Amino acid sequence: MSRLVRYTGLFLLIILGTSCTKFKKLQKSSDWKVKYTAALEYYENKDYYRSSVLLEEILPIIRGTEEAEKANFIYAYTYFYQNQYILSAHYFKTFTEVYGRSEYVVEASYMNAYSTYKQSPQPSLDQTSTYEAITALQIFLNKYPSSQYSDEAEKLITELQVKLETKAYNNAKLYHKLSRYKAALIAFDNFSNDYPDSKYNPEMAYLAVETAFDLAEVSVKDKQEERYRDTVERYEKMVDRFPNSPYISEAEKFYMESMEQLAIFADQNNKNQ
Repeated sequence: MSRLVRYTGLFLLIILGTSCTKFKKLQKSSDWKVKYTAALEYYENKDYYRSSVLLEEILPIIRGTEEAEKANFIYAYTYFYQNQYILSAHYFKTFTEVYGRSEYVVEASYMNAYSTYKQSPQPSLDQTSTYEAITALQIFLNKYPSSQYSDEAEKLITELQVKLETKAYNNAKLYHKLSRYKAALIAFDNFSNDYPDSKYNPEMAYLAVETAFDLAEVSVKDKQEERYRDTVERYEKMVDRFPNSPYISEAEKFYMESMEQLAIFADQNNKNQ
């Protein structure tokens, strides 16, 4: 068995060495057609790195030839399949600009947007790339609304919007957890405006009531009446918008205590008149 393993390893080394020698010879070749054919073969065999190296060497030489269009299209794909999405997005976009009448232009336009989508990070990270991906996909849909990629592009936009929604939801809850009351209230309000149909809105509305009450409790006396009133208003909006919310009974506690505090303020104001 050990001898078989040794021979197998030796055989693989010989193949690898032969492959490397062949590739080096191709790189040294002055015949761009030989390199072009080899680049296509490497691409078909999913050796995207070697394919990209050979294509990069010949692209400046074959500019304006019949082969240039396909070479540039494949060149963009070699970076996509190597997970180098910034480069693939760039080269797909360049392709659409240079070969606007190509049979590949719709696919290249979609792949430019899809490469941008692939750069979108997880919700906990900065979402600049996500916004860029949504824009790129929407531009594609506006330009090619009936293409074979349209349904998939719409699904990707929905997925990215959910990611942004999750990011906003987590940020708002983090402000609440850290007792950054003013920032949390702004985040809750922004979330409600930006995602009016979100499944998280009943919870956001409840947390807004709780946060408004907590802010009133820790405020200086001159600000408390105004902030207890804000708690009451938020509770009333919550009940109107989500009458079957599972959070109503909890929110009602903050509402009742706020009403009691407002009654005390009303008595004090009457005595001072």
